[in-house]
Amino acid sequence: MKLAAFDDRFAPALLDWFDRHGRKDLPWQQQPTPYWVWVSEIMLQQTQVAVVIPYFTRFMARFPTLNDLADAPLDAVLALWSGLGYYARARHLHQAARLIRDQHQGDFPNDRQTIESLPGIGRSTAGAILSLALGQRHPILDGNVRRVFARCFGVEGWPGQAAVQARLWELAEELIPVERVGAYNQALMDLGATLCTRARPGCDRCPLAESCVARRQGRQSELPQARPAKPVPRRETLMILARDPRGAVLLERCPPAGIWGGLWSLPQTAPDRDPAQWCRERTGTEPLRVEMRPARRHSFSHFTLTMRIAEIWAIAPPVGIADGDSQRWFSPGELAGLGLPAPIRSILADLTAPANADSNQPPAQEETR
Repeated sequence: MKLAAFDDRFAPALLDWFDRHGRKDLPWQQQPTPYWVWVSEIMLQQTQVAVVIPYFTRFMARFPTLNDLADAPLDAVLALWSGLGYYARARHLHQAARLIRDQHQGDFPNDRQTIESLPGIGRSTAGAILSLALGQRHPILDGNVRRVFARCFGVEGWPGQAAVQARLWELAEELIPVERVGAYNQALMDLGATLCTRARPGCDRCPLAESCVARRQGRQSELPQARPAKPVPRRETLMILARDPRGAVLLERCPPAGIWGGLWSLPQTAPDRDPAQWCRERTGTEPLRVEMRPARRHSFSHFTLTMRIAEIWAIAPPVGIADGDSQRWFSPGELAGLGLPAPIRSILADLTAPANADSNQPPAQEETR
């Protein structure tokens, strides 16, 4: 099927715009190897460029090669990812690096089928790696590109629907040029990120404006169509900030699956549970003091979590919990190097900061006479 609206002018117009206005100084563009492009593409999933840049810079300083990443413990990877969110991306990145090290002698694969078999890599990410790093002719279809295609060609429906997704991939396949594929794909992403934005798109500066269906019909705010709205579930949990007599904090590693999989977090229990009873049952110790701290709320992509916080001081060294792979007592000075979810890091920073040193100490025992 040949496109009537843009025909062969789409790619040339886009490339001409990219040569004059495209982004060419992003950190991962300075060394566009498959490894660097891969890490950047994974970080950029559902995350803006401005947020990713400092994370990418720190990550590459610590893991400059794929084998450096593969050889590192997962905790070190998660610590550098802390605050970036969507932590499954970091776990998959680490897992894939080890597979490449062990099955491909540390050389990043150069064919799409093999790359797509790696954890956390789909068709669009594989296409981006191969085109941006190696110049191979593969299309991409990330969120920015879907928005450009939906508006330019008037594609109806929510892009998450299978039929709409198939139509967008059809466009991506047909429009891709034979030459300068890497520049073309980067141009698509740049256009969506800088001009064809969700709100207030810069249509007056867009190289595709004359033939854009959404602009012609005044439907820029309608296309692409939004995901059907659903009520956002609310959940509540009780988080335990347990301290031993030295001031060390008890943390537990989250299960591998889930939003915080593999990260260290405060122990959680039912929101209506008695914190003192939790302390007796879990640590085998009578709590010296229990204080409820102000609750925190954190929004995820699919639910909102209210975190009640109970700070517990143990009267004696706990006997029911020993350090291990799934739970451990950490001194405040060790927290900075851990992989912690952003809201947990914030809680610990607030409640273990030097300014709170006095409140972090248990009350003195009165002398008995």
